[in-house]
Amino acid sequence: MRIDDMYLAGIGVYVPEQVSTDQAVERGWYDPADQEASGMLAVTVADETPAPDMAINAARQAIEMSGLEVDDFAGLFHSNVHYQGPDGWSAHHYVLRKTLDTPVPAMELRQGCNGMLAGIQLGTCYLRAVPDRTALLLTSGDNFSTPAVDRWRSSKRFILGDGGAAVVVAKHGGFARIVAAASQSNPEMEELHRGGETLFPPGITLGQKMDLETRMEYWRKQWASGVTPPMGHMGDLVRGAVDTALNDAGMSLSDITRVAHVHFAAEALREMYMDPLGIDEGKHGTWEFARRMGHAGAVDAVAGLHHLWTSGQVGEGDHVLLLGATPGMEAGCAIVEILQSADQRTEALK
Repeated sequence: MRIDDMYLAGIGVYVPEQVSTDQAVERGWYDPADQEASGMLAVTVADETPAPDMAINAARQAIEMSGLEVDDFAGLFHSNVHYQGPDGWSAHHYVLRKTLDTPVPAMELRQGCNGMLAGIQLGTCYLRAVPDRTALLLTSGDNFSTPAVDRWRSSKRFILGDGGAAVVVAKHGGFARIVAAASQSNPEMEELHRGGETLFPPGITLGQKMDLETRMEYWRKQWASGVTPPMGHMGDLVRGAVDTALNDAGMSLSDITRVAHVHFAAEALREMYMDPLGIDEGKHGTWEFARRMGHAGAVDAVAGLHHLWTSGQVGEGDHVLLLGATPGMEAGCAIVEILQSADQRTEALK
């Protein structure tokens, strides 16, 4: 989907304190062999800070940076991966109350780790649908410090990190222009993250932890017994989504300055995301940032963009590819053109 008429008017992040992988190994939380293979140096851990509060912190930064008034906002889309608070409670309306505090719609996007990028696509359509709609607030936040998940061992493809992120999508200018966005799925691969578990009752209601490694082992055993697992490769979906966005934008990969990608461990990041695009994660990605934060759900790509922009690694005229994915399987992306450096934006708002 070519966009061109929408902008990122504000951006904000909340990044908690780091816990090093060395410390995790010393305390028996993380296997030394997994540490060496992952290339990860640390993850951010929020302890008892509620996930929605991290999203609120990021949202307040983004709103202030946007220079927009509360009445300019037509809604809020909140994304999350892990549990946000009490069952039967609305985290997205809590975020709305603590930020805009206006009677606009607040919606939850259940698109997993692709939630913020899906929000850009859906938000563009939402704003275009009514001429008087000016801006939309997109937020995300996750805290994996719960008994329901072991951040260090739930998957060998990543370590779970905590954090919050927000962007303001607006019609009338900002620090970056949204050029295009796209996504591609392979629904036959949904079984990979189900791994033989029953749908009812949900495992979490029985006190069962999220364990993606056990689900992967299920399919390894199935294959060994002669049952072919769901076939497909995330790299094909990544390449498909990115090619669609580039074609819609009239661009090629050589036009992309940097890539703000999901915060996977080294081998999985290369295999599933970087190699299919022919991109060096160290030179053109956000690996040095990612390996110190961990996989914070839908926060990753926005946090990566914020890091590139505020650190001066991208500036006016540069194009950044935001890259995400979610179980299902689905990959999503967005291309943004930087219109102002962080310093220029600060000066413009004075």
